[in-house]
Amino acid sequence: MKKYLLYLLLMSQCLSVGFAQQQATAPPQEHAVAGRVPSAESIWSDLMEGNRRFVNGKTETVDVVPLRHSLAKGQQPKVIVLACSDSRVAPEILFDKNLGDLFVVRSAGNIADAIGVGSIEYALEHLGSSVLVVLGHEKCGAVSAACSGDKMPTPNLQAIVDKISPAVTRAKIHAKADELVEAAILENVQQSAKDVVASSEVLQHFLHDGKLTVFEAVYELGSGKVVQLGKVSGHD
Repeated sequence: MKKYLLYLLLMSQCLSVGFAQQQATAPPQEHAVAGRVPSAESIWSDLMEGNRRFVNGKTETVDVVPLRHSLAKGQQPKVIVLACSDSRVAPEILFDKNLGDLFVVRSAGNIADAIGVGSIEYALEHLGSSVLVVLGHEKCGAVSAACSGDKMPTPNLQAIVDKISPAVTRAKIHAKADELVEAAILENVQQSAKDVVASSEVLQHFLHDGKLTVFEAVYELGSGKVVQLGKVSGHD
């Protein structure tokens, strides 16, 4: 806890002038709304409603000009999404959301290094986010590469595969050869969620205090559906 408090002190001293100005110019009603944090389940239900609109091809139309102007004053996204960089998996689109709704961190294989975890910490501590969605998807190329067992051509690509390999090892326990990739995709979502929490005292603190809920989910490329795999919260 001492280490965490020291971290908070250092972060507060290092905040930029721009961030301070952003907070100072936020209208009073914005702070009042921020105090009423919706439940994790209601936030997830809202994401699923947006996904249903996307699946049915009935996405909402938003006048982005006034929205853009409003968001110039600051952002308060309730949801963080750790997703794959795959061009077919754009969280704002598949959840039918818009500017300011989601704080998105993306990398091949929906995994997070120190920079990714730090980005998640920032959203939790300074933007008021309370839900993290770790989102994998069908036919993930990064997971397929890890399942192949081949050595990657560059150290950077190998680092991605190495991060995913523990999930592949677990999938091999129960999956047949032709089912390995899809099984490893599911295992990797759960492993990535565990890794992110384990590598961050900030996330652990928020989970313990009931201020963070982590949803594990997978996106179906063909149907467009997002399916929940599990949930982790301080009350579990």
